[in-house]
Amino acid sequence: MESPVLNTDNDFLYAQIAARIEKQIKQNLLKPGDKLPSVRALSQEQGISMSTAYKAYVELENLGLIEARTKSGYYVKYLPARFTSVPETKPPLKKVKQASVAEMIAMVYRNMSEDSVLQLSRSSPPLSLIPLAKLSKSMMESIRNSPSGNITYENPQGNIALRKQVAKNAFNWGGNITGEDVITTQGCLEALIFCLRALTKPGDTIAIESPTYFGIFNVMLSLDLKVLEIPVSPDTGLDLEYLERAMNEVPVKVCLFVTNFSNPIGVCMPDERKQQLVRLLAEKQVPLIEDDIYGEIYFGKSRPRTCKSYDKDGWVILCSSVSKSIAPGYRVGWCIPGRFKEQVLNIKMMHSIASATPTQAAIGHFFETGRYDLHMRHLRKALYTQCLRYTQAIATHFPAGTKISRPQGGYALWVELDKKVNAFELYQLAIEQNISIAPGQIFSVDGRFTNFIRISFGLAFDGVVEESFKVLGRLVRNLAQ
Repeated sequence: MESPVLNTDNDFLYAQIAARIEKQIKQNLLKPGDKLPSVRALSQEQGISMSTAYKAYVELENLGLIEARTKSGYYVKYLPARFTSVPETKPPLKKVKQASVAEMIAMVYRNMSEDSVLQLSRSSPPLSLIPLAKLSKSMMESIRNSPSGNITYENPQGNIALRKQVAKNAFNWGGNITGEDVITTQGCLEALIFCLRALTKPGDTIAIESPTYFGIFNVMLSLDLKVLEIPVSPDTGLDLEYLERAMNEVPVKVCLFVTNFSNPIGVCMPDERKQQLVRLLAEKQVPLIEDDIYGEIYFGKSRPRTCKSYDKDGWVILCSSVSKSIAPGYRVGWCIPGRFKEQVLNIKMMHSIASATPTQAAIGHFFETGRYDLHMRHLRKALYTQCLRYTQAIATHFPAGTKISRPQGGYALWVELDKKVNAFELYQLAIEQNISIAPGQIFSVDGRFTNFIRISFGLAFDGVVEESFKVLGRLVRNLAQ
């Protein structure tokens, strides 16, 4: 898949010019240190006004791709040569150390709630990127529009206005559904849990990605499920050939994958691979729970399709939420269970009967008024800019040979360090400096990613973040000696 480029949906001429220059930098046609044409020269070359040329350079400067030097002009700042290699895939280890991994996860969770710690481990939008005023307005308007003031029990399947908006929004990922196909939940994780409970029994084997989001391990443990880890390529996502071979040897009950911007690698599985996965699982009649929580946070020109969009027989269950895009604390999520709708709805009624009425109604209203689309355009651009700036900072301050993923969306950078570096030891040293990162060991049940870390770029890049990378770089160098 092509590296993402600036979103030019607004057709601003300066954005188009900036996107072309960005592409040349990414392809190494313009190299670090190269001088760019002056504003006047760019204006004449492209047949544009000087103000348009200036805005194009400001756009690239904001992305951290170029820099202005006093009385000299604009120069390429980007350093792709420092991280041309992406992190490697690792096969499972023979020995499983579940207890130690669980302890690491518990420690990372505890430190995620400390305000005094710089949270480079949290993959969610910071308060500065949350549309608080517009959300509050949608909450008040939805309450005023409700005869009951949104204080009564909600329909067990979920708020109908929200479900209709989810169905309408499905058009963007290739879906063709109605509000009757949707079940709302308290966040995406609850949707995943309900689906797993509906489709499995204790002792069943579930195929998941490796590396994958560490929160899913506690779910598997609580449901007494066995885990089969499938390697993920930083280029094409899930290793389908490995999956097929494994399924011929192990009775897999359900697959649970993040096909769009998997956490922590950030890779988006190509459409043809998604189709291949759907065909494979349909032939074996194995359900796929598709976690699409990051699908709307794309850096390219269009929203990627989902496996659900290729599902003809209802074997794919899509789960998502607004926790990573609008309001983490609202806990509004949903699933589209296909042929398993009744089983999943029964599980929901057994556990929670209904989801919270006010927050569902507010999010439904937020979608309906068009506020969601406007917000997402801003969020995507901000996160893409931060991704580039964080990558640049790691390339600048970490030792040569550090490998960094190239996410096409989402919130995370997957960083491979020198093999001498123990990521959990680095995590503990960083916490002493009030910096929280996620050690690679917690992204696999056997702790195999010992020299990897995940850094989330949700926080706006500023002097404090820059200084934290200087500190982390020094710590990494010390551990690598």
